Order: sequence, then structure tokens, then C-alpha cells
Amino acid sequence: MKELIRCPWATGTSPQYTDYHDLEWGVPVYDDRLIFEFLVLESAQAGLSWSTILKRRKNYRIAFDDFDPVKVARYDQVKKEQLLQDAGIIRNRLKIDSAVNNAQQFLKIQDEFGTFSHYIWRFVNGRPIVHEIRTSADYLATSPESDKLSKDMKQRGFSFMGSTIVYAHMQATGLVNDHTANCFRRQQIISTYK
Repeated sequence: MKELIRCPWATGTSPQYTDYHDLEWGVPVYDDRLIFEFLVLESAQAGLSWSTILKRRKNYRIAFDDFDPVKVARYDQVKKEQLLQDAGIIRNRLKIDSAVNNAQQFLKIQDEFGTFSHYIWRFVNGRPIVHEIRTSADYLATSPESDKLSKDMKQRGFSFMGSTIVYAHMQATGLVNDHTANCFRRQQIISTYK
């Protein structure tokens, strides 16, 4: 059987990392709960590797009430202190405070736009951006779209949402398709576009 060609970052890594690449990365997400999950995870990643976060994803789901933004937005100081004691997540006070704050801002955007999905997809005109990635050197860290989205989110009160984190979020949730030209997932995902 012919071996599948994957993006270079997903080759020879852990099965968990490969599954993330094969099943989730770059797939357009319109579900607000899943979008919020990725916002929390991407901001938790700041300064760390994505594999560090992926290994803790199940723990994050438990610790953050399955990423229900309504519940997270209500976390008080007692709950934050409990999270700081949870060895299953990244125990960083600023990142935990940011998750709670960002949940509150997330709910405000839902009130304004109906869904967070409607808000965020406007930054790519409702359609995924497909980049021509041939080698690792072609990967971007930011884009004009992530710069605009980051700026807008910061103005709305979000924290830990610099352009690099926002761009990673856009890749994760399919606003951007950065699978390499020869990766088997690239065309599979493109074929799902409406």
C-alpha cells in the first residue's frame, strides 16, 4: 500500500499529532464551541509547542467544562485557583485569566453577530484561504488577515491573541488551508468547500 504524503511537520511525529493533522488541521470549523476550544488551546500554547498542548487536550476539556464559553465566562477566583493546581493543564495564571476573559468577550461577539463563527469568517470573506505551500520555508507565521483579526480581537478585549496565535488558530480551524501541495489532506479538504 502506498504511504500517504503529509505536511512535513506531521511526518514522523506521534500518532496523536498525525491524527490531529489527518482529521482536524485545516478543516473549516463553524461550530462555536469548537472554535472556542481552539482559541483557549492556541492561547495556552503561547511560548510552547503544539504537541505539549495536544497531550493535555483531554485534561483541558475536563478542566474547562468541555469548553462551554458560558461556563468558562463565569469562573471566579476560587475556580481559577483550582485550575492553577491542575497538573493536567498549563498552570499559568495569565493564561487561565485570559481564557476566562476571552470567554466573556466571546459571548459578547455571539450577542453582536449571532455566532462567533459569523464574526470570524468575515475576515476571510467567508471562504478558506488556500496557500501554495511547497516546503517548510513557505509556511507563514502571520498574514494580513491574521493581523486584522488580531487587532480587532484585541480592541474587543481579548488577550493572548497576537497575530501569530491568531494565524495558528486560522490554520487549525480551516480559515486557512496550509497543507502542502503534495499533502493528501490538501485536496480532500478543498473538495469539501461549498
